[in-house]
Amino acid sequence: MEFVILGKFRRRPTKDTPVQANKLMEEAKKEGIKFVKMYWTLGRYDTAAIVEAPNERAVMKWGLAMSEILATETLVAVPRDEAIKWL
Repeated sequence: MEFVILGKFRRRPTKDTPVQANKLMEEAKKEGIKFVKMYWTLGRYDTAAIVEAPNERAVMKWGLAMSEILATETLVAVPRDEAIKWL
């Protein structure tokens, strides 16, 4: 399954913030989560990530672990061609 995860920093990021996030991302890999793309963004959200995961449970578990760093909004992503077939 694919997901889009939007994040807003809970506090101003420091040089240590990426270090903390990297540790949690390594833990997420053990749950089968693959980080396809990661961005820092301007606007309403500070980060955006495209991830592949085996199920919603794995993504929710990672989101809870990240909650000290980021407030997140997670969207299930369906490839456009697949969604069009449902019309």
